[in-house]
Amino acid sequence: MFDSRHIRTFHEVVSTGSYSAAARALGYTQPAITQQMKALERDAGVPLFARAGRGLRLTEAGEALARHAEQILGSLSAAQQQLGALARLRAGRVRVCAFPSANATLIPPAMAGLLADHPGVRVELMEAEPPESLQRLLRGECDIALAFSYPGAPGEVPEELVEIPLMEDQLTILLPVGHPLARRHAVRLADLAEERWIAGCPRCRANLLTICADAGFDPDVVFTTDDNLAVQSLVAAGVGIALMPALVLAFMCHAKVTGRLVEPHQFRRVSAYVLREHLRVPATALVVEELKRAAASRVGC
Repeated sequence: MFDSRHIRTFHEVVSTGSYSAAARALGYTQPAITQQMKALERDAGVPLFARAGRGLRLTEAGEALARHAEQILGSLSAAQQQLGALARLRAGRVRVCAFPSANATLIPPAMAGLLADHPGVRVELMEAEPPESLQRLLRGECDIALAFSYPGAPGEVPEELVEIPLMEDQLTILLPVGHPLARRHAVRLADLAEERWIAGCPRCRANLLTICADAGFDPDVVFTTDDNLAVQSLVAAGVGIALMPALVLAFMCHAKVTGRLVEPHQFRRVSAYVLREHLRVPATALVVEELKRAAASRVGC
């Protein structure tokens, strides 16, 4: 493995024609140049220079290295410039995997804030429900995963990951606007025991079954989908009611559907997850901070 300093010194010796000239150009002593070239020859395993009278000439190996040296130094310079840009947040790419309602509510303001101050940072967005989003993070397919969890639900965070809590997202009941309970500010779960239900993703369905059991009934689940827009359409059509997070209310598109708080209050915790070492990557840490700000702005909405 060649030392880049030795390659740089070798290039200067070749360019100037002598150790002494290279020493003057680089601000070194001539013995320092000699020692570096001896070290480079040891690494190469062959002589690079041969004496020609009082001057130097390149051996065949030296000529081969000289052909590559400029390209090597150019690549190193380009790498240093790119790494400097990444460190100064003038460039960078961050891959975010989030669940649908976070993509629709937390991601847009976070990205707007990011681009306002750091337009060179690029974000790639993908979509997955937990725990698949966390598995993608562990597989290296994304840099940040947004996921949610319910109180008391099983599911430990892998030790390789760091959890950054963002917010508590209150759960609501989606009802047709003509439903008798739609006139209330909040709805007791026990009053919904005779309703038909539309369930969401596996994690959300498991939570629905748990809290309904705590309220004393087993919900009649007639339809299951993790498509939030489909859930709204199904509720509007009178197929059933649904337990949905408040984030979904931000993009409610049906005038025939309304959301009401649940009593007793229920919520899910929304967090960002990153690999521990990735928190040291400037662009990743910046996106996490923007997500925290976006989530804080929604608290109490």
